[in-house]
Amino acid sequence: MAEANIKFSDLVRVFVYGTLKPGEANYQKYCAGKAVDFKRAFVQGKLFALPMGYPAMTLGDRQVHGYLLSFPNPKILNELDVLEDYQPNRQTPQNLYNREIIEVHEPQSLSYSWAWVYVMTLEQVEQLGGRLQPNGWWTGCGLTTKYSYNL
Repeated sequence: MAEANIKFSDLVRVFVYGTLKPGEANYQKYCAGKAVDFKRAFVQGKLFALPMGYPAMTLGDRQVHGYLLSFPNPKILNELDVLEDYQPNRQTPQNLYNREIIEVHEPQSLSYSWAWVYVMTLEQVEQLGGRLQPNGWWTGCGLTTKYSYNL
């Protein structure tokens, strides 16, 4: 899937757990044709379903399952920042999500790497009426067979 002329170290990695996952509502608009690789992965955190139809992740001690996407163009972060209502110059509570670096694990191996992830504060999740997803997996529109996986 990755192009031969792209150096792995030049890639921007983003862990996605919601509408940006393959098969979900925002993947086609923001990631399709831009991501040069995607792998199933998980991070430590807590995952919540929000009543508005998308999820939120907080830092925590459970597994949150999603995908590690790799992009050759760092400008993807600007596009994702707009979608996630994140501005680096605002205080944490003023952003809907905040972008942080997190350790990402691949399920079938001991491999891990670091990637950007968009997280919400627990206070924001509670204010928005988030419901904990104990299995660490969220889907908003149902995955097609092509992207359906057993955890």
